[in-house]
Amino acid sequence: MIRQTNSQSVMKLNGAAKHAARFAAGISALVLLASAAQAQDAATFYKGKTITIAAGSSAGGGLDTYARLLARHLSKFVPGNPTVIVQNMPGAGSLVAARHAFSVAPKDGTHMAIVLPGAIIDALMKGGDRSGYDPTKFNYIGNGNTETLVCVTRRDAPVKTFADTFERELVIGATGPGSTLVDGPQVLKNALNAKIRIIAGYKGSREVSLAVKSGEVHGVCGLAWSSAKAQYPELNDPNGPLQVLVQENNKEHPELKGKAPLSFNFAKTDEQKAVLNLFYEPAEYTRPFLMPPGVPADRVALMRKAFMDTMKSDELQAEARKTKTEANATSGEELQAMVARLYNSDAKTVEGLKNALAK
Repeated sequence: MIRQTNSQSVMKLNGAAKHAARFAAGISALVLLASAAQAQDAATFYKGKTITIAAGSSAGGGLDTYARLLARHLSKFVPGNPTVIVQNMPGAGSLVAARHAFSVAPKDGTHMAIVLPGAIIDALMKGGDRSGYDPTKFNYIGNGNTETLVCVTRRDAPVKTFADTFERELVIGATGPGSTLVDGPQVLKNALNAKIRIIAGYKGSREVSLAVKSGEVHGVCGLAWSSAKAQYPELNDPNGPLQVLVQENNKEHPELKGKAPLSFNFAKTDEQKAVLNLFYEPAEYTRPFLMPPGVPADRVALMRKAFMDTMKSDELQAEARKTKTEANATSGEELQAMVARLYNSDAKTVEGLKNALAK
């Protein structure tokens, strides 16, 4: 009886093992089918769709320029060749566009945004408060260009060199809070004690440009060099009415080497240098393209590849050269890591930068 019972138990165990193996094989097959379906979805999803790129600035500004440059070429590098359109969404230094992307925009991969760096660093400057939106949760698709910020001033202004700003007042035009046109000179004023008076409230960088050229203000600061070249062709003339007063960075732009000093070199203390280094790090991603949190990972990966392929394409680079627009892209993966590193910055340095940005 015992021998028979053991034999029956072995048969039952073998049957159970076979059933478990069949069940596991079935689960594996389902997982493979799901993965294949997901991959197929990423490759076919965009056919017949429209991708909207929200530019967090007014028409004609730097963000708008890069949004439209990408939009004109992106479709060719996305499977399904979707339509790509640009929607201007200015306001609050791109915070309007950033908040819309985080909370309102569809999370299916059909919405992108390009925002000012201030919209990424905003939560850090609010003591890490991410209740409005969390910049570390965006899916970063890539950066259109690594920029150097500059001050462009009139040669007939009372300030002739950046060193003069420690003795005489420089009046500059700016847009709204959160814009580099405000934050850039604010840091020069508060961290380095430069005598800069900021006239804010202009609708966009194009309107500031008109104010500079008319003599309404002495100049503009916090302007990306790529935008400065396009908006102020007078800079091509070494004896023209405008000049680059200073490079607002900790490293020189190749085209400006020896032509304008670095603001970083005017820092006298380690604390000043640390604050400037933290502020100038986002210059590495002044043209960041992002997607909302929650977009399927395969579509994010597809769009990151399409972005880099587009930016490196002969067609886009030819147009960039023709319009004097720099297009040296950074990958989405690199940009994601930069933002994560930013939000792990030293608390004392963050507090110092907050004070430097205070009005």
